[in-house]
Amino acid sequence: MDLFSQEKQHFNLPNAELVYIPNFFSVSEADSYFKAIETDTNWQHDDITVFGKTYKQPRLTALFGDSNQPYGYSNIVMHPEPFTKPIQHIKAKIEDAIKHSFNTVLVNLYRNGNDSNGWHADNEKELGEHPVIASVSFGELRAFHFKHRTIKEQRHKLILEHGSLLIMEGEMQKHWLHQITKTKKDINPRINLTFRKLITL
Repeated sequence: MDLFSQEKQHFNLPNAELVYIPNFFSVSEADSYFKAIETDTNWQHDDITVFGKTYKQPRLTALFGDSNQPYGYSNIVMHPEPFTKPIQHIKAKIEDAIKHSFNTVLVNLYRNGNDSNGWHADNEKELGEHPVIASVSFGELRAFHFKHRTIKEQRHKLILEHGSLLIMEGEMQKHWLHQITKTKKDINPRINLTFRKLITL
């Protein structure tokens, strides 16, 4: 069954609202943003603890925001730097398109096929009950896997393209998990920005 139509792709999923726009940014815009973010970001390489074992997170990260509110996940607490001009421009274009405001962005650098992100949901308390997550991809294409927590046949894959925008909202973070898997292919870096709105608890 085809999950989506052409262009702005609306997924037909239970307990979720998911929209994918493959060419939200032009190739030249995406190239420019990739270069600026890769070069000008103070990347962190944090330790992560999973099932009692601690190791280096398999990607580099950075947090930007318009307040001093920290953001934590997987026993990592990050403190935001001010939005850069390129990230402000990206944020403004998304906010204008979807009519939703954001105050924080988590940026991930997947350096090669060995970098990944395991099964998880963006469901931290400071995101609220039904968060809107706007995910932008620049650089190498990577497979975005997502599965329902209880409906076993609801398991899907989407290739995230250079300059694309993926919007997750509704009950998705409550009922679904997602991940970026490793690949043995020799691939170039990918930068992903996930815009979110933190609330004061």
